[in-house]
Amino acid sequence: MVSFGSHVDFSLPHIKIRNLNKYYAVQNQHVHALKNIDLDIPEGKIFGIIGKSGAGKSSLLRTLNGLEKVSDGSIHIHQHNLAELNHAELIQLRQRIGMIFQHFNLMSAKTVWDNVALPLKIAHYSATEIEQRVSAVLELVGLSNKAQNYPAQLSGGQKQRVGIARALVHHPEILLCDEATSALDPESTSVVLSLLKEINQTLGITIVLITHEMQVIREICDQVVVIEHGEIVESGQVWSVFSNPQQQITQELLNLEQLDLPFQLHEQPLAESSQVILRLSYASPLQHAPDLNSIFSAIDRPVHLYQSHIDSIQEHLIGKFVVAVPQHDLDIHQLKQQLQHQFAKIEVLGYA
Repeated sequence: MVSFGSHVDFSLPHIKIRNLNKYYAVQNQHVHALKNIDLDIPEGKIFGIIGKSGAGKSSLLRTLNGLEKVSDGSIHIHQHNLAELNHAELIQLRQRIGMIFQHFNLMSAKTVWDNVALPLKIAHYSATEIEQRVSAVLELVGLSNKAQNYPAQLSGGQKQRVGIARALVHHPEILLCDEATSALDPESTSVVLSLLKEINQTLGITIVLITHEMQVIREICDQVVVIEHGEIVESGQVWSVFSNPQQQITQELLNLEQLDLPFQLHEQPLAESSQVILRLSYASPLQHAPDLNSIFSAIDRPVHLYQSHIDSIQEHLIGKFVVAVPQHDLDIHQLKQQLQHQFAKIEVLGYA
């Protein structure tokens, strides 16, 4: 029988997906839900998968623990190909992969303690082992004092923490989160995200998290892929994707701030005295923030600031400026060359 997690080469991805396709039969038609997915998910990281409803996120997640069979392609977990596992080995795999659901999936007639203990009872663990494990995970999620409560007596955030405890009781090496915070209020979401981050940092568990909320990705993920119509359209470190989104869908998910300028933009300058409206985008380590004095000196003319936004993600500053400068004799190409070490992108939005 395969022994998951033993003799692991940590230089290899924890999960390796190659040329993965998934088809569904819907009303006698083939629906291509996942299209040629190639993905490496590193050991011990929090990996985000984001997309709109129907993009294929849940289908992808469910293939990782064998709940969905792939149509073609491969999924390797620590170099073990899921498609080659027999039934017993697949059961063993599922015990090493915890799952957290959007709507908690708790049994209403059982106490918190019994909900968390149930997977161990099904697997025929000893009473002593069950006692030790359930006590430990309930303490970890901060619900030791709710052990004898029933789900109906808990808030949404507490129910999700019970779900997390249940997912952890088998001591998994991978945790799959299916829209784990979308049914929660902002305060409960913050608590659950902080808990997931703590679990990742203290236990070293690889977390794969799907969501339609960029704020969730921003809060805790190390890397992110954007999926649309079953295809990966963008991927990278979270700070990099946030600072310079390449795809329209990514920009929509980020809900980038709309321009709110006190004048109308035109495609061409209307007069010699027109101003060119520029958007300057940057991403830099926290200790290397852009030098505004050198920037404005390079522009070498009056600069009017109309919009700015600065954020801090993964030890990086992510920022955008919208400025207006006199366009007369301004060489945009030369300006971009002068500022290329400070800005990731300089765009001409129009003229006013």
